[in-house]
Amino acid sequence: MTTGRSDSTPPPNPEAASTPGNRKPTNNMDKLDTDPGDARSPKDGSTTAGTGSTAAGNADTATTESTTASADTASATTSADTAETATQTAKAQTAAGGTAEKGEKGQEGEKGEKDEEGQKDEEGQKDEEEKRDPFASFGPAPTPVPTRVGRATRAVGRFLAHEWTLAALGSLALAVAMTWPTLRYPRYTLPQDYWDPSLQAWQMAWSGHALLTDPGRLLHSNAFFPERWSFAFSDTLLGYAPAGMIGTGPEAALLRYNIMFVLAHALATFGAYALARQLGSGRIGAAVAGVTYTYAPWLLAQAGHLHVVSNGGIPLALAMLARGHGWSLRHGYRPEKRRVGWVYAGWLVAAWQLSLGFGIGLPFAYVLAGIGLVATVTWFLRRWVVRPVRRPFGRRLFTADVVGGLIFAAVGVLLALPYFTVAELHPQAERTAGDLSLFSPPARGFLTAPAESRIWGDLHEGARATLPWQPEMTLLPGYVLYALALGGLFFSVWRVRHRLLLLAGVVVSMVLAMGTALFDGQYTFVPLFEHLPGWNGLRTPGRLMLWATLLLGLLAAGAVSAFAGRVRKISAARIPSWPSPWLRLATLLPLLLVTVEGLNRTPHPVVPVQPAAMRTVDGPLLVLPSDQGHDQAVMLWSTTHFQDIVNGGSGFTPALLEEVRRVTVTFPDQASVDYLRTLGVRNVLIPRDQVAGTPWEFSIDEPGDLLGITREEIGDVVVYRL
Repeated sequence: MTTGRSDSTPPPNPEAASTPGNRKPTNNMDKLDTDPGDARSPKDGSTTAGTGSTAAGNADTATTESTTASADTASATTSADTAETATQTAKAQTAAGGTAEKGEKGQEGEKGEKDEEGQKDEEGQKDEEEKRDPFASFGPAPTPVPTRVGRATRAVGRFLAHEWTLAALGSLALAVAMTWPTLRYPRYTLPQDYWDPSLQAWQMAWSGHALLTDPGRLLHSNAFFPERWSFAFSDTLLGYAPAGMIGTGPEAALLRYNIMFVLAHALATFGAYALARQLGSGRIGAAVAGVTYTYAPWLLAQAGHLHVVSNGGIPLALAMLARGHGWSLRHGYRPEKRRVGWVYAGWLVAAWQLSLGFGIGLPFAYVLAGIGLVATVTWFLRRWVVRPVRRPFGRRLFTADVVGGLIFAAVGVLLALPYFTVAELHPQAERTAGDLSLFSPPARGFLTAPAESRIWGDLHEGARATLPWQPEMTLLPGYVLYALALGGLFFSVWRVRHRLLLLAGVVVSMVLAMGTALFDGQYTFVPLFEHLPGWNGLRTPGRLMLWATLLLGLLAAGAVSAFAGRVRKISAARIPSWPSPWLRLATLLPLLLVTVEGLNRTPHPVVPVQPAAMRTVDGPLLVLPSDQGHDQAVMLWSTTHFQDIVNGGSGFTPALLEEVRRVTVTFPDQASVDYLRTLGVRNVLIPRDQVAGTPWEFSIDEPGDLLGITREEIGDVVVYRL
């Protein structure tokens, strides 16, 4: 509604009418916006008056504007507002009259100063109004600026809470618990026995020592003197050489071995977990795959073979390569997920796994070759046949695969060359098809657990008695794993064709693991043994059960992941949408069962203490008695100074060492002394605590003056100096 207005009244000035100091607050908001201390407030008119004629002119202008604003307000508001406005106008006129009485002296000097003060007052008023904004209390709180320490703390927290960090820490904690008491007395005991573990502890120590002191002598170790290429008489564990650079002596070697033994279990669990997650499994399903791959009952019998337990690089490399190629079993190939860096990392991890030994690494190399062949055929079809694409996998990804594959192949060739040389120098080291029958398990071996299994060990004692070589023929991967994998064939997150492919892989692996036990191996293992390069170096086909265990674990992961997904749907339908304790327990039950089935009772015997003479007597030397069991401990004793020793233990016995053992049965006599001198042996050591029941039980106290040798005792060891 529009009110009437006198024609003589000038139109209202919007700026003047909106000036807070020239109008009465009409509501609470206006009262809050009015500043009592504002220079333009009518309450301060008497103060601003008397500053000069310039101020008087401004006051007149203000009076006119105020009058105009008052008239406009009076026409739009009540009579009460009109009276208040008139009062304000009268005060302004009084101020103007008082100002006019002042002289014009000093007008020009004060003008600039007043303008600056007015500008500052306006800026101060705006700041005050912003500070007293009534809506500020209802707005969001300002975001705090984190300090450098705060940012670092948050980054550490995010890292520790990340899935992969939790998976790594969980794998390590589980490894310590499941291998206990490995780390209880790590400088004095070894898991399973002290024969092969002593050999492998020496291997790590020698590789580190050689790389630090004389890398050119790496393959010509101090054992098996005077043989050459002696470091290649068995799997070398060369990938653990960096650990061998830390510490010297037998105690350091034992500590190193036990630490790597635990870490190998942790890496295997983490690698299988990462592979299952990359392929599309849920977290619980991936955990089941990791635990079953590492702690399957049949692997408990391999606790004394670090090169078999050290298999975590296999699933980890496959996971990295799959991630780099943007491929998963559940989602297929996704080009936007490609990461070239993961491809390089995958090939490097694969090469490192190969450096730990060909017993496990050689089948892995052929699996990678098969995957590469399939990828090549796929690339060819996508490039030229099926909906041709110029670069199916991308140039960078193709380059990464070529470079990574060449690195892997180069490492394999360099590691294989010494073994070919050893095979030429020692023909007896070659395996034959007849040797396979000694280690080929029958079909019932897949249902038989080793004695080290805490759950099934005693129950399967009778079944083990029927197996000729129990450590390599008790191949039970776990009854819980069998059940979960069977369920995964019918209820899984994997597609049906993928389940069938996994099942086919399980069957092929188990058939090959039987060696010559199935149809004498004529259609299974023997053709590979005779035609594939390097395959004739595998004398224990049962260790191929590792691949069956991994594939069974992936089938089980698919079933557990599908079950966990169903539980989430049931929980979402609840009010509130929170799983009940029983549903939570049901999802964790498979993981709990496979963990319990992997419990062990592996013995941890005390390793024979190094004699003091091994720390003081120079080489080349021979320690008697000499056989496979004793010589591996002697190799461990030599890790203080790595003096040359005739003793040695490996997968085969060189002809020269057999001759030494035959000739020295009558030591000390003229024939044995002369023979050892021709080899360059300077000292012979005979520990008294090892001569019981040997030919040296009585001859150890005979003087050697007539033979031109001297005899002395250092501690409990008799030393003959030739």
